[in-house]
Amino acid sequence: MSQRSGGQYTSPSLAPEAMRDPSTQQSADVYVGPLDLYADALHTEQPKLSLGYPDGRQLPLEVHRWRQAADATDEALLDHCTGPVLDVGCGPGRLLIALARRGVPALGVDVTRAAVDLATAAGATVLHASVFDPVLDEGHWQTAILADGNIGIGGDPPALLRRIRHLLAPGGTLLLETEHGDIYEQEHQVRLDDGSGRRSAPFRWARVGTTAARTISLRAGYRPRQAWSVGERNFLALTR
Repeated sequence: MSQRSGGQYTSPSLAPEAMRDPSTQQSADVYVGPLDLYADALHTEQPKLSLGYPDGRQLPLEVHRWRQAADATDEALLDHCTGPVLDVGCGPGRLLIALARRGVPALGVDVTRAAVDLATAAGATVLHASVFDPVLDEGHWQTAILADGNIGIGGDPPALLRRIRHLLAPGGTLLLETEHGDIYEQEHQVRLDDGSGRRSAPFRWARVGTTAARTISLRAGYRPRQAWSVGERNFLALTR
């Protein structure tokens, strides 16, 4: 695989798909960019970042956990990995670092510069880009990971699943973290809220439960292989 240890790759196009939609643009004196708000949370001691919906719901995001070392649930997920591994929306890189300790080659992809910097500082190899941008070794990844709600990227789960299928090698595995049950929400007006009065411009995001993920993945050309839960976290292994 074309990788470097502890390196960083940069794509010419860095904005996530949601940020490229003119309907999401707001004046800078009203809203903070979603990536900026997330970046600030990564460097906040007690982050209180949440996902805000138009109906008033606030769904807390586990930024603090994402910055920590991989926990037992993460390690159980990584037991299903065969290298090389592509971690989509890798954030600060806890899964990449855990894979490196196992000797499994892995590359992360993330649009947030602050997350990429944290991950590379810890020794991970990360592509600073959207998963919809060109990615190294397309069609040759044995495992792809969509953890921590990243099935929501772009607000269009079928499109994301099709994109990752294109990245995987034949017979490759997508490890997908899902919501509980059959929830399926595609919301075009989600905002980040940092708990101190700052909100982001709206962007596309989605939430997908295990039942819905099975249905969507079948339509995208995958074969659901295994589902399991640990505490409140739910996972699905899909074969390309």
